Amino acid sequence: MSQERTPCVSIIMPSYRVSQYIGEAVESALAQTFKDFEIVVVNDGSPDTPELERVLAPYMDRIVYIKQENRGCSGARNTAIRAARGRYLALLDPDDIWEPNYLEVQVGMLERHPSVDLVYPNATIFGDLPDSGRLFMDLSPSKGEVTFESLVSQKCNVMISVTARRDALIRAGLFDESLLSAEDFDMWLRLVHSGGRISYHRQPLVRYRRRRGSLSSDPAWMCRNVLKVFQKMEETLDLSPREREAVARQRVRFRALLSLYEGKKAFFKGEVKAALENLTRANEFFKSGKLRLACFLLRASPQLLLRAYHIRDRFIIGADTKY
Repeated sequence: MSQERTPCVSIIMPSYRVSQYIGEAVESALAQTFKDFEIVVVNDGSPDTPELERVLAPYMDRIVYIKQENRGCSGARNTAIRAARGRYLALLDPDDIWEPNYLEVQVGMLERHPSVDLVYPNATIFGDLPDSGRLFMDLSPSKGEVTFESLVSQKCNVMISVTARRDALIRAGLFDESLLSAEDFDMWLRLVHSGGRISYHRQPLVRYRRRRGSLSSDPAWMCRNVLKVFQKMEETLDLSPREREAVARQRVRFRALLSLYEGKKAFFKGEVKAALENLTRANEFFKSGKLRLACFLLRASPQLLLRAYHIRDRFIIGADTKY
């Protein structure tokens, strides 16, 4: 990690409102069994900068610390990538935690497979949402080869804590700073469409934090941004007929998902009419008996439906799923 030599790996950490978590993330990076790395932390105009810098103070001689005006996660990652000196880039979100052998396994795979540009592992989910304790690939599976079509169709889902060849991400054009979310999804699509190769394995090397209040925990927000990515793919890439058809199918599906999540959000806000309109629109695609019943109860007795939801959360799921 000496500044006088070129490290093998640059660990990329964009930081915004993460002062309560980032210490654990940095400690997990420093505890790696593979030692040839640098840590690049970019403070993306964070409003909690005094606290962030207090937490980072013990590590300042072991990290590269950059401050910039707020440009979003993509802008922070791009700044870190441009400053990085390693031939490999390892993305570590500052509210996640690596297992000690993360870099050893990830770098080993890239070293053994020179044709692979990016590799992602499995992860163990933790935090304050109901899926805590489950594996990422149980909820977001990866099956078969990672291609443009398998990414679009979600047969393969890339876990954000990837390790990649720096030149591959640069060739793909870095992260799109116009996207406020799903910027990673956009990057993976562009990477494979330009001829890059993505691989994966099922060893859980990351503790992936999911928490209430984060943008990624809002499914409606995520759907809207995924739809923006699909529109961008159609407008900017030279898609084959099969690829264009795959994008069109998923746009229909994500519009239905957006209606579903907007309907649930309206329901919990007491906006019965908006909830009914959205859920009815969603069920034109899903054709679900449960959704049909929910729409019937919304018309007949919204309070009965709300009580049923509370009972399900308390006695069947054992967690609050109204987010």
